Amino acid sequence: MNAILTGAAIGARCAASAAHVAIEVVAETGSTNADLLARAAALPGPTLRIALQQTAGRGRAGRPWLSEPGATLMFSLAWQFKGPLQRLVGLPLAVGVALAETLAALGAPVKLKWPNDLIKDGSKLAGILVETQVGAGGSVWAVVGLGLNLLMPDKLESAIGRSAAALPWLAQMERNELMAQLLSRLAGALAEFDDTGFAAFSERWNRLHAHQGQAVQILDAGRVLQQGVAAGVDQIGRLLLDTAQGRVEILSGDVSLRAAPEAP
Repeated sequence: MNAILTGAAIGARCAASAAHVAIEVVAETGSTNADLLARAAALPGPTLRIALQQTAGRGRAGRPWLSEPGATLMFSLAWQFKGPLQRLVGLPLAVGVALAETLAALGAPVKLKWPNDLIKDGSKLAGILVETQVGAGGSVWAVVGLGLNLLMPDKLESAIGRSAAALPWLAQMERNELMAQLLSRLAGALAEFDDTGFAAFSERWNRLHAHQGQAVQILDAGRVLQQGVAAGVDQIGRLLLDTAQGRVEILSGDVSLRAAPEAP
């Protein structure tokens, strides 16, 4: 790693949007998301937890997130929302917009795959996991977890078992500065989302949509639920799919999206 990550160094580089975020850096933990969820009720305010190594990182539907120290940026941000819980449906997509816009500003344009991945050159670059906990008075704590591939060593790609993207030129950036820029944009986006919901992000998401106008399939545990042409997302984050029976709206849940196989 090109610099030692520290809370003080990150905080000193953050914009005003993130000035109130407590920052923790640990050498190793099981899962930063699990750590913050366990403490959510006692957190005094927004809290960022970064781990140089995660031994039990998770993706959606309980799938493992594999990483390697120095090659992957791994962190979670706990944030309290006014609620109610159903208003947070589009939150993973709004987070994707914030991260994609930050990377683009740093010279690394990426695309978004519904509902929670960042894509570069057709391969997965980053994954987003949002987990929630309802607090007193109906407020909701959301823990936003992110794994971002900066480098992709052969050993890690082999363990993942499929092609994965990386940003080797950003891996050369001073790591505290990179983390500060990501946190600043993300904190601003979460505050905006708490005020407006996903509606303020929908057009921005659609401009970054990796599968816009393409034939796709919606899968659940490998079973095809729907297929059609992806037509973007609506103002609450549902995927709009133009099928032979007409337009349908898909809520995320644990379903996944794949490009449809080409006809023979």
